[in-house]
Formats: sequence, C-alpha cells, structure tokens
Amino acid sequence: MEAQKTVLDTEQSKNKEKSRILLLIGILLIASNLRTPLTSVGSLVPTIRDSLEVSNVVVGFITTLPLLAFALVSPFSPKVAHRIGMEKTIFLSMIVLLIGIMMRSVTGVGTLFIGTALIGIAISFGNVLLPSFVKTGFPFKIGLITGLYSVFMNIFGALASGLSVPLSNIGNLGWQGALGAWAILVIIALFFWFPKPKASKNPSKFNQSNNRKKTNMWTSFTAWQVTIFMGFQSLMYYTMLTWLPDIILFNGYSLNEAGWMLSLMLFSAIPLTFIMPIIADKMNNQKLLGAITGVIFLLGVIGLLNGNQSLIIISAILLGVGCGSGFSLSLMFFTLRTKDGYDASELSGMAQSFGYSLAALGPVLFGGIHDLTGSWTAPLYMLVFVSIILLIAGWLGGRRVIINE
Repeated sequence: MEAQKTVLDTEQSKNKEKSRILLLIGILLIASNLRTPLTSVGSLVPTIRDSLEVSNVVVGFITTLPLLAFALVSPFSPKVAHRIGMEKTIFLSMIVLLIGIMMRSVTGVGTLFIGTALIGIAISFGNVLLPSFVKTGFPFKIGLITGLYSVFMNIFGALASGLSVPLSNIGNLGWQGALGAWAILVIIALFFWFPKPKASKNPSKFNQSNNRKKTNMWTSFTAWQVTIFMGFQSLMYYTMLTWLPDIILFNGYSLNEAGWMLSLMLFSAIPLTFIMPIIADKMNNQKLLGAITGVIFLLGVIGLLNGNQSLIIISAILLGVGCGSGFSLSLMFFTLRTKDGYDASELSGMAQSFGYSLAALGPVLFGGIHDLTGSWTAPLYMLVFVSIILLIAGWLGGRRVIINE
C-alpha cells in the first residue's frame, strides 16, 4: 500500500512538472508574438510611406494605433480573463492577432490601419495577462520567468526588425509580404495553445478571486508612479522603433543599414531583459535600477543629438539597454508592488492603459515636430525631457511598497 502511494505521488509529481514545462513553453511562444508584429514595421516605415504616398504624421499612426488599442483594451483584459479564463482569453487574442497580420498585408491605407488596430487589440491581452500568469504559475521564480519571456519577446522583435527589409526584397514579396510572413509564428503558438482552453475547466487560480477585496489602483500613488514609468519607457521605445531608421538615414547610412541599426538597438535590450528581473527580484528595492534606466536613456538621446556616426552606434546600443531595462522593470513592478496575481493584472491593466495613452503621443508628436522644424534636433530634445521624467518615476516606483498593504 505504501509502495503504491509512493508510485502515485511520483506520477503526480512528474505530471505536475510536465504541466509546468508545457506552461513555460506556452508563455514563451505567446511572448514571441508580442513584439514581432510591431518591430517588423519600423525599418519598413520609409518604404511604406513612399509606397502609399503619406506624410510622416500619418505613417506615425502605424505605430501609434497599437498603442491606442493597448490604452483602450488593457483595463478590460483582466475582466475578460476573469470571466472566461486566462488561457481561453489568450488563445482568442492570438486568433485576432493572426487576422490582423493578414489584413495589414493587403495593399491599401484602410486595410493597413484596420489590421494594425486588430494587432494592437490582440497584443494588449498578452501584455496585461502574462505578468499575472507568471505570478500565479511560478510564484517562486517570478524574476527568472519574467526575464525568460522578456528575452523571447526581444529576440523575435529584433529578428523581425532586421529581417523585414531583406524579406521585402525577395521576389515580389514587398513590404506587404514581409509583414505577413510573421503570421507563421502566430500559427505555431496557436497550434501549441489550442488544447489549453478546452482542457481546463478551471483555467487558473486567477479565476478563484471572486470574493476577494478589490484594490483600487487608480487611487494609489505607487500605482501612478509605476504607470508613469511604464508610459514613458514605452514612449521612448515606440518612438525609436518608428523613427530611429529615419534619423540614421539622415546621418548617412543606407536603408538596409538603418534597419540593422534598429535591430542592434533591439538586440542590445536582450541581456538586460533577462538579467534585470533577476537582479530586481533579489534587491530590497529597485530605486537605483529605475534611476539608472533614466540616465541610460538620457545618454543615448544625447548621442543622437551629437550626430557623429560612431556615437550613433553607441547611442543605438544605449537606447536598447534602456529599453530592455525599462520594460523588464515595468513588468517586475507589476508583480513586486502587488500582493497577488489579480492585483498584478489590475496594476498591469492600469499602467498599460494610461501608460500607452502617453506612449501613443510619442511617434506622432516626434514626427510632427520634425515636419514643423525640418530637423531632428527639436524632437530629440523632447526625448531628453522624457528621460529625466523616467529617472524620477523609476526612483519613486522602485521603493519597497506593496499597494494597499
């Protein structure tokens, strides 16, 4: 009898470990799709602008539309997941993402923007829900798992940025085919994730919080600090994602080189996206990490202002490091500043709603200032100001505080 119990316990332990491994693979596959539909556009912006004969402000909306979708949808993501289950919500969002990518690849301004909006709606669910998924599924390895999925986001995001121009030059693919090619990655994630919504009658601990006392994030000073940090680091990231290739073109590089320079920025983010969550998880507070992130951004922007070709390479690396640090710290703030997975998703929803509303101004405002002044100097000084705000918000948001405790 004792031997049978031991065998049963061993079997249950193996099954539990297998489930955790499958869950981790699923998280990494979903994470791989949360940047590629956005970063694949950056190096193709000049081509799309010339092909469709639109202005810098209009083409800036290619990046801004997903951010507006993040802002509008993020507060509702936890509520949808709470009602139908987190796994099912993520699965359905991947279907919407696939439709958006395919629609965006149809020639025409209308389909480009409709597809882009659908992509933003789909990605907003993954952005909000993955941090709470990590908190409930891996409560003792939050830093490690956050770092891993952040790395996957950035690796595939960087690859998409660098490969978009070469893909567009293959045969008759053009920019439409180059953008549509990334639907393959979504299909892989869907095939893996497909059984999960059906297999799980009680999809996650997230849904077991019906009777808990709800936290009002919108009245928390700490939540607002995290939100501001999230918003301005996103503004920096998406502004550079849209306009760094054009700035680099202005300084004497080719279109292909500009695409790979953006890729360099994105690849530079990868080590920090893995290391930063692990370091942050072990520290008593993250004030210094938040402040350093602001300083790195500031140095990167100053390098672009200088205009020297050698400094531009260093600036691309610094901006990538800042983006990696800022993004991963934001994710850690969602979990470290809250007491459970539900609050993590609520803070994530708030920060991404208001934060991306703020970030959405970046690409359009940056392009608009350039159109008005005919120079990159004035818009880059705007980013100097943003970097200083990031420094302050990072210091305050990094204090050791649990919201509503």
